[in-house]
Amino acid sequence: MVDLDKQLEIIKRGTIEIIPEAELTDKLKSSIKEGRPLTIKLGLDPTAPDIHLGHTVVLQKLRQFQDLGHQVILILGDFTARIGDPTGKSETRKQLTEEQVLENARTYERQIFKILDRAKTRVVFNSQWLAPLNFTQVIELAAKYTLARIMERDDFAKRYKEGLPISIHELFYPLMQGYDSVELKADVEIGGTDQKFNLLMGRTLQKEYGYEPQIAITMPILEGLDGVHKMSKSLGNYIGIDEPPREMYGKTMSLPDDMMVRYFELVTAVSLEELRSIDKGLKSGDLHPRDVKMRLAREIVTQYHDSGQARAAEEEFIRMFQQKDLPDEIPEFKPAGDMLDTVWLPKLMVAAGSVSSTSEARRLIQQGAVKVDGIRVDDPNINIKPSAGMIIQVGKRKFFKIVI
Repeated sequence: MVDLDKQLEIIKRGTIEIIPEAELTDKLKSSIKEGRPLTIKLGLDPTAPDIHLGHTVVLQKLRQFQDLGHQVILILGDFTARIGDPTGKSETRKQLTEEQVLENARTYERQIFKILDRAKTRVVFNSQWLAPLNFTQVIELAAKYTLARIMERDDFAKRYKEGLPISIHELFYPLMQGYDSVELKADVEIGGTDQKFNLLMGRTLQKEYGYEPQIAITMPILEGLDGVHKMSKSLGNYIGIDEPPREMYGKTMSLPDDMMVRYFELVTAVSLEELRSIDKGLKSGDLHPRDVKMRLAREIVTQYHDSGQARAAEEEFIRMFQQKDLPDEIPEFKPAGDMLDTVWLPKLMVAAGSVSSTSEARRLIQQGAVKVDGIRVDDPNINIKPSAGMIIQVGKRKFFKIVI
């Protein structure tokens, strides 16, 4: 096994809190002395089918533990997902069906092994131990925690103060997640900062059931491409790990310069030594931000595709944006009906799938982000007559060609 100091240095990379750090040190010492890997737990509720880079921050930390020789257990919360973690929500979540959860779980499994080592990962579903609990056992579990402590959780406290409804079943969510740690006898549990309450619940319940309490490690919430808000599909500031190489590369190149080191640290596998070198080079001016960002884009595309596709995406980006050429492949759109005559440009953009709504199209046009045959348009009320071969560019990376 890797020596203690090196393990601690790698484990601390990018973390917000290690609770408590002294106990982690003791667990690592025992692990090294006995040649016994620690059990590292991460729970993911498959409440949506796709994973973006923001979700991978905790997965990268798991991979670091794997590389240090420890055992990773990934819990796909097929049971807890039917409730949904109320974290950050101002209202009760809509409960998912078992079929929805299982379909999402299958997609999760395929995506997460782009980061984790499949051979060193044990995947379990928490319905294995939560579903068989009888009502007596549920009451015994609930008796190990007080309502007053549950209501210390920020989102519950806020909703209660504002007179918003809190369903009884929601209060069981942290108890169930904590019980996962009891069942698996986890040594360490990882989660985002929004999961701190749930991670500490695991420590509490393990003590109540007579086990050594786990260490809670919280990771930061990754900002999206705007550099401000949490990465989110609803905000459109995300990089999906299943996106095509060209899209993934281009999105990374739109990241603000001051976010590059943070992304290297949290979503890539570059070594700590390289990370320090990059940070130092940017601060001293020895490294050009553009070159560093291109390196970041290559790292991200390689992680989720391969190095060959990363190089091809980079070459295309250079042609498109540094040499002002068009991409090799442009999606085609064949207008029909009344669109063959003069058509409102936002309507055409929606029909071609380059935007989700005419309001989004109007906003992009007003921002000067739309070009027709290389000419920028800025009138959101413009009507155009589609012609064969006409190329419409939306933003930096989306194009479509008219086919008649």
